[in-house]
Amino acid sequence: MKTTGGSDEAKRRAGESAAALVDSGMTVGLGTGSTAAHAIRRLGERVEDGLTVQGVPTSFDARQRAREAGIPLRALDDVDRIDLAIDGADQVAAFELVKGGGAAHAREKLVDTMADRFVVVVDPSKQADVLSHPVPVEVLPVGHSAVARSVREAGGDPTLRRAERKDGPVVTDNGNLVLDCDFGAVDDPAALARTLSETPGAVEHGLFVGSADEVHVGTDSGVTVLERE
Repeated sequence: MKTTGGSDEAKRRAGESAAALVDSGMTVGLGTGSTAAHAIRRLGERVEDGLTVQGVPTSFDARQRAREAGIPLRALDDVDRIDLAIDGADQVAAFELVKGGGAAHAREKLVDTMADRFVVVVDPSKQADVLSHPVPVEVLPVGHSAVARSVREAGGDPTLRRAERKDGPVVTDNGNLVLDCDFGAVDDPAALARTLSETPGAVEHGLFVGSADEVHVGTDSGVTVLERE
């Protein structure tokens, strides 16, 4: 369930603003999506100019973009730490996020929460006062009906994500399915995150609670940087 909205110029400014935070010697988490793609492109330009970094991609798509940009890559299992992660979001309310529009949220959560500093890059269309975007939940294929029942019991409306230009559902990089779960306005993201995490058959959900350190909001004329106190 990819989200649209926001100009490419706004996304470019946000991605490049975050890429400017990277110093030589860093290990950098490379996010998935159209705004994170601008950060990857800019990092590739800086690598060409002499920046020494290693990237840890969050998805097949991020890995391909980084390879094309010339960024040296490492697998998550092969690194002891991540200095900085740069990733997008489908919706941001203060520093709470809904992610998973690209069905990469399980790996994104591993990389983003492991990072010493997690920087979110968005355009203004992704900002909200309260999270209300459907929450993607990656589920084991054998358990998707059971997870859907649990989501309904928790007050959500689950929809199995269908693939585009192919028959059948979306399959994640991990070989699982995705339920997009509409809970309406989420007044307590932490409580909902706990409920989803405790649901048997749910591999990972797209609520990122308490992990973001900065949000870079790109516009057509500049970037606003929000920092957690």
